[in-house]
Amino acid sequence: MGLVTAIAPVAPARMGEPVEPAAMLRFLSELVAWSERRRAELAELDAAALTAADAGALTGDITLSMTLWQAVAGRLAQIEQVWDDGRVGPVERQRLSALVWGRLDADAGPGSASLAISLPEACRLSDALAAQLSWRLSLDPVGVDLAAHLRSLRATLERVRDLLPGEQAGPVRDAAAERLLRIDRRLEDATARAGRGADVGGLIGPLESDAALLERDLIVAAATRRDDERDRARAHALRDRLLERSVVVDRVVDDCVAQIRSAPTLAVPRVEALGPVPDDALAVDAYLVRLAAVARALTLAEQAYGGPLAELSDLRALLDVYHAKAAGTGHAAHPEVAEMYKQALAVVNEPPTDLARARAVVGAYQLLLGGSAGPTPEGRSS
Repeated sequence: MGLVTAIAPVAPARMGEPVEPAAMLRFLSELVAWSERRRAELAELDAAALTAADAGALTGDITLSMTLWQAVAGRLAQIEQVWDDGRVGPVERQRLSALVWGRLDADAGPGSASLAISLPEACRLSDALAAQLSWRLSLDPVGVDLAAHLRSLRATLERVRDLLPGEQAGPVRDAAAERLLRIDRRLEDATARAGRGADVGGLIGPLESDAALLERDLIVAAATRRDDERDRARAHALRDRLLERSVVVDRVVDDCVAQIRSAPTLAVPRVEALGPVPDDALAVDAYLVRLAAVARALTLAEQAYGGPLAELSDLRALLDVYHAKAAGTGHAAHPEVAEMYKQALAVVNEPPTDLARARAVVGAYQLLLGGSAGPTPEGRSS
């Protein structure tokens, strides 16, 4: 196998920005070519890994490489479907941008948590993995085309430089910058040695592996950071919604206690008791779990206290319907019917209402109407 030739194409537009048709056509053409070349490279890498002495140690990277390619191929198929040979309007252009820059695991199945990255990131990560695997399997003799290896290395380091500013200032970013500086110096040294005629084949392989590993770490870190930021924003939004919802639930609870005798005694969770959204990523994950538990508890409380209120409202409405029917047939003037209606009305409107008694009197009124023999407006017996 020669030097890994599939290089991730430059993606058009950016997240939230509709793609330009010309740029999208170029990207799509390059992505199709990249996908075909990478598939061939992975097939050769997989075959070589099966016969390698340390095949077990390579399984993880081979599997991840295959998973990345399959995810990219799946997203490519979606893009081609929306692209429809260039017949795209504003809606399709926006959709294409979302497909290019959206997370690959948005439409993936279970077990795809490792694909919480965008299409361009997946392609670059695949490039880095393929280069590293090629070196580990010794399938790429440096001496065949040293200049190509040096160009590829410089391109990798440029991508790493582009990724570094996105890393938060701190020890992690400083360590990555130091790794980049060391690799850069080693590359300069190897280039200078090669210029003087020295054999630097043994230096290039480790350099390529270290550069690919650094790029891979930064891509994964960027995706993880975005996930953490997204989770933090989701926690803030969910907390705000639950605070608003708790006000509604509290009102339902107060109304139920005031209007229903023997109201439920279910505890209502307090969102404020959770405290503010934490900054630490692991703490945010735990906080989201607690928010979900509070949301479920609020739902149970709303159902428990809202149910009796809804039933009372239904009983009152039912009594009104029966009374209107009785008035329409003339039965409402019958003394027994009038007295029963008076009693039922008093029961359903007495705070706090005894629901069991309210059910009974409304049912009794209904039965009475069904068997009433009172006079009709025309003076005839029913």
